[in-house]
Amino acid sequence: MSSDHLPRCSTNVRSTGGPMSEEFCTVTSETMTSKIGLENIDLYFGSKVVFKDLHLTINTGECLVLLGPSGQGKSSLLKILAGLVKPDRGRVTVDGCDLTPSLKTGMLFQKNALFDSMTVLENILFPLEEATNLSALERNEIADQLLTDVGLLHSRDLYPHEISGGMQKRLGIARALALKPEIVLYDDPTAGLDPITSRRIAQLLKDFSSSQKVTSVVVTNDLMRALQLGDQLAFVWNHTVTLVGTPEQAMSSQSEPFRSFIRGIQFA
Repeated sequence: MSSDHLPRCSTNVRSTGGPMSEEFCTVTSETMTSKIGLENIDLYFGSKVVFKDLHLTINTGECLVLLGPSGQGKSSLLKILAGLVKPDRGRVTVDGCDLTPSLKTGMLFQKNALFDSMTVLENILFPLEEATNLSALERNEIADQLLTDVGLLHSRDLYPHEISGGMQKRLGIARALALKPEIVLYDDPTAGLDPITSRRIAQLLKDFSSSQKVTSVVVTNDLMRALQLGDQLAFVWNHTVTLVGTPEQAMSSQSEPFRSFIRGIQFA
């Protein structure tokens, strides 16, 4: 499919703005339910402009993958969605209401952010102990099921430094899902993993998203994993986020600089 066949702005299409907005638009439909909305977002770090007048809609149950060069604000966008960073201007909504930090959102940090002094099991139990009124028996049942789901039940009594990088990543995923969030944010979930482990982790994320019907946002520059995971791909560049479309549309896109980026060609 050529870029000429990608959806263009019309009555039922909302442009995401930015330098590529003539090429790519967000298609809205009565059958789609918006889960996350960002409107008129500005973000500055001192004098540096990170985002300017950013608009983005993410639909319920959708996995949106964010691609783009380093330093363009992909991780900062995740932190905005998690409520960890407040934009200088604009509105962030979840289910049509202003974003507030809540148990609706889980996050897998790039470095996993595991507690080194806690065992694998204790890392899963921690959010359950802090944020729920469940009994010890119920918490342990949930933790054991999550560890079974990610293939780590046999390692429940080990410490993070005693398990491999891929196992640490799986543990981080299990902990992010411990409170049954409606939204999960993944910051480079396959970074530093070999191709086989990377594919397995991506499939685990995809299976969880499907079975739990969660809305996911994934930051990665691993194109193979982006194509494996994403229902929609978006390009973070020049202070905004531009929706590219489905993996098929992304791979056939002729729009610059996205086309150069996915082919590893230097661009200004």
